[in-house]
Amino acid sequence: MEYGDPQSVERMRADFDRQGAMQTMGITVSDVKPGQVILGMPFNPKFSQHHGFMHAGVITSGMDSACGFAALTLMDAESEVLTVEFKSSFLAPARGQSFRFEGDVIKAGRTLTFTEGRTIAVDGDKETKIATITATMMAVRGLKP
Repeated sequence: MEYGDPQSVERMRADFDRQGAMQTMGITVSDVKPGQVILGMPFNPKFSQHHGFMHAGVITSGMDSACGFAALTLMDAESEVLTVEFKSSFLAPARGQSFRFEGDVIKAGRTLTFTEGRTIAVDGDKETKIATITATMMAVRGLKP
């Protein structure tokens, strides 16, 4: 895969930096490649649910953003990205010292891009896949920030 335009990484990082939700949750960009984005987040009890695990909504938000920004890296310079739909599955409780959200493009089209992602909980040397997502992203033109 190749970047959608020469400024894809800079554009993706600028869009990411404007997301108040990601800033509030402490989610940061770890790695960017064409069609792939990895985000990271330390555990924060402010985003836990009643059993002390990271809340499913937070995990889903991280995966959705990783997939959306992976799609954006392949889009042309006139496009922005919006989520059309997603399905998430939780495989294990979201417990760990930190979390890694991985998003990968499966098939990129002119308007729709199909992605898959996962969340990995990191606890010391132990890594556990705790959630997966399939998501469809849409290229939207004329929606510049």
